[in-house]
Amino acid sequence: MKKALLLLLFIATISCYKETSIAVEGDFTTLYVNAKESVPVIIKIDSKITGADKYEWTFEGGSPSSSSLKNPGEILYDKQGTYTIKLRASNADGESKEISKTVLIREGINIDFTHEIVKSSYSPVEVVITNNTLGEGLTYKWDFQDGIPASFTGKTPPNVVFTSPGEHVITLTVSNGLETQKVTKTITVEPLLVSQFSYAPRFENDDYQSPVTINFSNKSISATKYEWTFEGGNPAVSTEENPTVVFTTIGTHEVTLEASNDKTSKVFKSTITVQPNTNLRILTNIKLGINAAHNNNNIGAMFSTTTRQVYKANEINDQNSSLIDIAFQGLNSNLTYNKFISPDQVNNYGFLSLKNAQSTIFVNSQNLCNCGLNFTETQFDAMVNDAPIKSLNINYSAAGEQQFGYAYPRIVLFKTQDGRKGAIKIKDMVKNGTSSYILCDIKVQKQ
Repeated sequence: MKKALLLLLFIATISCYKETSIAVEGDFTTLYVNAKESVPVIIKIDSKITGADKYEWTFEGGSPSSSSLKNPGEILYDKQGTYTIKLRASNADGESKEISKTVLIREGINIDFTHEIVKSSYSPVEVVITNNTLGEGLTYKWDFQDGIPASFTGKTPPNVVFTSPGEHVITLTVSNGLETQKVTKTITVEPLLVSQFSYAPRFENDDYQSPVTINFSNKSISATKYEWTFEGGNPAVSTEENPTVVFTTIGTHEVTLEASNDKTSKVFKSTITVQPNTNLRILTNIKLGINAAHNNNNIGAMFSTTTRQVYKANEINDQNSSLIDIAFQGLNSNLTYNKFISPDQVNNYGFLSLKNAQSTIFVNSQNLCNCGLNFTETQFDAMVNDAPIKSLNINYSAAGEQQFGYAYPRIVLFKTQDGRKGAIKIKDMVKNGTSSYILCDIKVQKQ
């Protein structure tokens, strides 16, 4: 009887044990970290499984590829595709549960394209575009600012042509269906071709009298090649960018410049008029100050017919002192004692000596020189070439060198060290204290 009772208790205990076995229940969730679904992608696993003491995870395409942890945490995917995450959870009671879920990993976007200009950047500019962006399942949208075509949809765009000068933006927008990225690059089109030039004679030829040497300054835009034609010039043609040409024939001459690049060419024309050679330089309204005006650096008393400049004391240096060929002495502000003096004698008349000074002969008084000179104001005013003074016998004489007082108009003759003859017409004498001066016109033979 006792044994039978124990057997019943054992059977009852076994029955109760089977009725209270633990079931495996719950689920797990997946989360795209930072909501990023394109590679590289991190999937965070959050397990809500209960009743299990053993976990067998497999992560297709993931890293790691498997795990035995209840919560494996974060899984890395570095390739595009659709992958399965599997979990088999079980316990010692023999209970188990299998769950499978898929994750979609999209292709990452890494835009890469290059552009290459065909020939040159002068308009029209043709551009070859190479799309180096990798990946499947991507869409491409191209925009070409002011280009032909203006836009394109597809991976490989056609060549694009830009015609208007300036900067043009090429934009590539790439999408994987969820994310979109954009990259821009810039094309620069050079300004449109312009053919143009300016010119100026050399300083000594600024009266355009034959022979005249002209310096041409090329003002062309976007040009790489130049073809010049000079009617009546020497040389007659040139391919230099900025040529220098001599014109000897009297009259009007046409100058033509054809400027070009590898795309197009343009022509610009102008004319140059060459005057007869008078061999006479005409200089007007030259102010020459008295000694005090010169030494106080107010109005210069020294002049160069070569540079055509008046020099005050502080403007004279070793470079220009040898070019001075006219010097005026005004002894006082009342202009009662005046004379033109040779530059190599200025130190004897209240000025500092000049380095490498020239020797110039002056005839301050034609009527006192007793040298047969009688060149009048009327002759001076009428002189348009050097013929009237070419035959004048201008030589040094103490009488001709004599000073003159406050009396004008007056003609003073001179001959420079290099043999050029000239005449000075004093047309005004202005009393202004230490800034007193005379006003002159000068006509002198050219060098």
